[in-house]
Amino acid sequence: MAMLVAAIHFESRTTMTQRASIFSLRSIALACGLALGAVATVQAAPDARLLAAAERAQPAVIDNLKEMVLIESGSLNVDGLLKMADLVEGRLKAAGFKTERRKATAGAGADIVIATLKGTGKRKIMLQGHMDTVYPAGILSGQPYKVDGNRIYGPGIADDKGGLAVIMASLKILADAGWRDYDTLTVVMNPDEEVGSVGSGELIATLADQHDTVLSFEPTAAKSVAKGESLLLGAAGIATATLDVKGRASHAGAAPELGRNALYELSYQMLQTKDLAKDIPGVALNWTVARAVGPLNQITEKAQALGDVRITQPGAEKKLEAALQAKVAAGKLVPDTETTVKLEVGRPAFVAGEKGRALAERAQAIYKELDRELALTPMTGGGTDAGFAGRSGKATVVESFGLAGFGYHARDEYIEVDSIVPRIYLVTRLLTELGKN
Repeated sequence: MAMLVAAIHFESRTTMTQRASIFSLRSIALACGLALGAVATVQAAPDARLLAAAERAQPAVIDNLKEMVLIESGSLNVDGLLKMADLVEGRLKAAGFKTERRKATAGAGADIVIATLKGTGKRKIMLQGHMDTVYPAGILSGQPYKVDGNRIYGPGIADDKGGLAVIMASLKILADAGWRDYDTLTVVMNPDEEVGSVGSGELIATLADQHDTVLSFEPTAAKSVAKGESLLLGAAGIATATLDVKGRASHAGAAPELGRNALYELSYQMLQTKDLAKDIPGVALNWTVARAVGPLNQITEKAQALGDVRITQPGAEKKLEAALQAKVAAGKLVPDTETTVKLEVGRPAFVAGEKGRALAERAQAIYKELDRELALTPMTGGGTDAGFAGRSGKATVVESFGLAGFGYHARDEYIEVDSIVPRIYLVTRLLTELGKN
């Protein structure tokens, strides 16, 4: 605007020839301004071939979802988990992957499926999801697979069978297209995520450290729950705090004064430590379970409390443990009792960091090609195997490339059908972009 005002002021003092020249300059300036405005508003067009392939894949994805949902694969259901392992291993072999199975080192002892494919590029990329669900055997009799408009219902369909379906469909599309712009593609599907990945977490961490990038395929929230789909940049780690109190048993009626009540001391220690975490950034503590051993007519000799610990900053759990130790050592209610503190980390915290955010922002740009928004969620209280994958910080890790859905760990779990094509497109486009770099 200032440029045009200056030109008009100058025009009143010029010849006709000069006015003509200025008019031309003004026209050029206006045209340039319009062109720049157009560039600012135009978004990249989608890759037509990948989008068409994603659209063609949708019916097969729905069939695959039904097949997986009809396999009951709770974390303790070894037979169901082995059937799931057979299914996903067969699909990955069909896409050209070399596969192997390893027994989980703890828990029910079901198989971990690991698949690898060598390419001709430079990047090492890992994709991960889990085969287990939280549901007990027989769940399908009360919560069957069903289709209702844009929703498909079934136990575990979103968490995480939808994620597995996206992995398998995306890799098949790229294999059929002859894409080999990577050094190594690795797929890891574990059988125990819902119970803390007790037998697979260390393997996930080890494999992730051998890769440049890890995409994790937990679900994103459905439209009825969140304003839009998202990717996850952080998830709380999970630990267990334990207070063990040893007192002295005695007859509760005849000689209570000779006893040392461990239950009283436990209650005191729980109350004096309950707010410790509020002064430690990145960690939260809630005592959730308390129990005592002994008959009704006996002063309690042993008592124990368990606390749920959530970690949102790596290392914060160590500060909490030190604070608990110091507080317990500072004083007691019942003389001659002994209290010990232990804090055990299960799944580590996931923090994507700057590299993860940059990757997620690239995914946002890809989603805009479809005229869809993709939010970036900085932190959630639930745990994820992305915590194991990102534990050392060596790989760039982003979470929630699975399908949009809701009802996980509850009744009537579902996915939204209209998220299938965009999510497959996102993964295939992002993988090809990673290969270029």
